[in-house]
Amino acid sequence: MAKKSDTTVGRRKEILELLSEKGELHVPELSQKFDVSEVTIRNDLDQLEQKKVLIRVRGGALKLENNVAVDQRLGDKSKINFKEKNKIGNRAAQYVSESDTIIIDSGSTTAELVRYLPDLQDLTVITNALNITNLLSSNPNINLIIPGGYLRKNSLSLVGPLAEKNLLNFNVDKVFLGVDGFDTKQGIYTPNMEEARLNEIMIQISREVIVLADSSKFVKRSLAFICDLSNIDKVITDSNISPEDKKRLIDAGVEVIIV
Repeated sequence: MAKKSDTTVGRRKEILELLSEKGELHVPELSQKFDVSEVTIRNDLDQLEQKKVLIRVRGGALKLENNVAVDQRLGDKSKINFKEKNKIGNRAAQYVSESDTIIIDSGSTTAELVRYLPDLQDLTVITNALNITNLLSSNPNINLIIPGGYLRKNSLSLVGPLAEKNLLNFNVDKVFLGVDGFDTKQGIYTPNMEEARLNEIMIQISREVIVLADSSKFVKRSLAFICDLSNIDKVITDSNISPEDKKRLIDAGVEVIIV
């Protein structure tokens, strides 16, 4: 009888079992263990990464920890917890007023906010997100400002020194931030360091900081730290937030809005 690792499916299943035990695997050792080429192992790891069951790194792979937010494509993120994101976006739109100047950050939850923006006669929106730009471009009553930069394809956002320099020219009423990780003992996170820097500037130039985060974000961190709780005025989330996280936010002076 053939061993389970004699087939592609069996080999990949065994790779995941080994990764669960060790936390990290390297291409040469896997090639030797399964008696296949390194090209075959790299293809196995690439396919498993596409299924979001491990993290590819140079020369091997890392175990995908449940509490680490990875840099997913925007199209994939938009399908996760859609109902909660839709409700959060709807509530967030209620905090936009006539003659406001606001920043709408990139993200799948902030895109839901755009769909519910009230019919105002005078609203200025600054955004670095191409998907949000597309949603707003046909609205004649919105003054749309795009700070520029170079494109991050995963998030469809513009980042880098040009975006940072241009943002520093503005003073805004509110910023609506999407996040990938939210640790209520530490603060908010995103997978990309350049996006984190741009978010810092958004916070710096805004009078009010409103974070949009469904409850799944509260069990994760990510690579790049944005800010701590002292910089956040409001958090809009869903009813599955834990009592402990909610209490820590309130104790830190953050207004928690549950949808």
